[in-house]
Amino acid sequence: MQSLVAFLRGLGAARLAAMVAVTAALIGFFAFVIMRVTTPQMTTLFTELSTEDSSAIIKELERQAIPFELRSDGAAIMVPKDKVTRLRMKLAEGGMPKGGGVGYEIFDKSDALGTTSFVQNINHLRALEGELARTIRAIDRVQAARVHLVLPEKPLFSRETPEPSASIVLRVRGTLEPQQIRAIRHVVASAVNGLKPQRVSIVDEAGQLLADGAQSDADAAVGDERRAAFEKRMRKQVEDIVSSVVGAGRARVQLSADFDYNKITQTSDKFDPEGRVLRSTQTREESSLTADNSGQVTVNNELPGNQNQDNAARARDQSKKSEETNNYEISRTTKTEVTEAGRVNRISVAVLVDGAYSKNEKGEMVYQDRTKEQLDRIAALVRSAIGFDQKRGDQVEVVNLRFAEPPTAQPITEPTGLLGMLQFTKDDVMYVIELGVMMMLGLVVLFMVVRPLVKRIVAADVIPALAGAGLPALAEAHAESAGTPGQALIPSGNGAAQLIDVAQIQGQVHAQAVHRVGELAERNPNETVSIVRQWLSEPVEN
Repeated sequence: MQSLVAFLRGLGAARLAAMVAVTAALIGFFAFVIMRVTTPQMTTLFTELSTEDSSAIIKELERQAIPFELRSDGAAIMVPKDKVTRLRMKLAEGGMPKGGGVGYEIFDKSDALGTTSFVQNINHLRALEGELARTIRAIDRVQAARVHLVLPEKPLFSRETPEPSASIVLRVRGTLEPQQIRAIRHVVASAVNGLKPQRVSIVDEAGQLLADGAQSDADAAVGDERRAAFEKRMRKQVEDIVSSVVGAGRARVQLSADFDYNKITQTSDKFDPEGRVLRSTQTREESSLTADNSGQVTVNNELPGNQNQDNAARARDQSKKSEETNNYEISRTTKTEVTEAGRVNRISVAVLVDGAYSKNEKGEMVYQDRTKEQLDRIAALVRSAIGFDQKRGDQVEVVNLRFAEPPTAQPITEPTGLLGMLQFTKDDVMYVIELGVMMMLGLVVLFMVVRPLVKRIVAADVIPALAGAGLPALAEAHAESAGTPGQALIPSGNGAAQLIDVAQIQGQVHAQAVHRVGELAERNPNETVSIVRQWLSEPVEN
């Protein structure tokens, strides 16, 4: 302890304070590095949370003693990466997050015995609005949704039933497409009994009316959407087949389709004279016989079997008539054709293709125009792809022109080796980089701060030792030089190395050694006197 106290006193107050400050800084730095390295990697648990959902999730995480971080003013929660999957399933089991609205879970904890029918109807309306809002939020680009339903009751003694209506307020990212707006209207209309899509109004957070229920606007939107979808599909087909010939990105296709949105109903009757069928037949025959009796009426004439020879010579008049009527049914065909709106009247396609590129002897890219035969083959492929019909006036134009930018071949490189096998993500790479930086800082502090400090402390311990070993050597060398005048003060062996070390201490060793010898003489006067007497009593060698 005395040596330690003496060592600390020898350092001085300034050096001791510097050592304490450096030690505290090193402890704090390495503690930060250890805590940062041992801290688990955080990942996103949920984003775009409402205040109610965020508070409920935080309460559950604190109950389970799971570390977490809040981002975006509590809208996003970060948890350790190795626990995110289990936490999502656990929270989903508890019905979180609820999405900021009340759904059918409102009936789970309600008291059905003491609840009136009015309260039950209000709860049912709230639950239906909340469930619809959750469904709408599942659509892409929709951040939040608020649904208001109006479900009127049928008045008593009334034949007419009021129609329900709905209004929806959305907060979106970007702009909703027309088909997404129509999808929202149909989803809400299908979920509510008696609600028509035309009775659903949609407004965004900026107050812009997205759907007002006008039938004409809906029909026009459907027609434009159908034409745009048809042109997009046909354009993609043509681009795919042309790009496979001229190369990816070396063809430009523009397609325009003319649609007829008129609805036509045609009814036609067709009679086939060859296809007749006998329906009914009617036959009638008549015969008459007239005799000339010269106007005499006698009994003999009227008796049957009259054998009077005069009757044979009497003149007779006889007539016969036959009539036949046939009724036929002629085959008749009635045809009714209904042509729906959206017929394609005409298709026009313009295809621009780039030429061919090849390398010359110098390795430079040389442009070459495509031959007419190649262009004709490409045009034939385009006609087949669009279903070309010359009668309706379809047009296909294929032109070869040089593009402004030549093709640049950039091969796609896939990760190989260790990176390809491990498949590091961006978060993993950043985590490894962070650990590397921490390690480099630790090494810099170790070699630039700790090593010089330790070296300086060790040097302070070596200096007194060298001083104590150097004094006897100096005394011995002085005695030898005094006994042999004219001989040089050149010690040999270990003494020469000690003298060289003492000479390199710049005079500080001598002062410190003399001071230490004085302190030893003051604390031990008797031993000092005996040592001096022993030195004096020693004989001097010649």
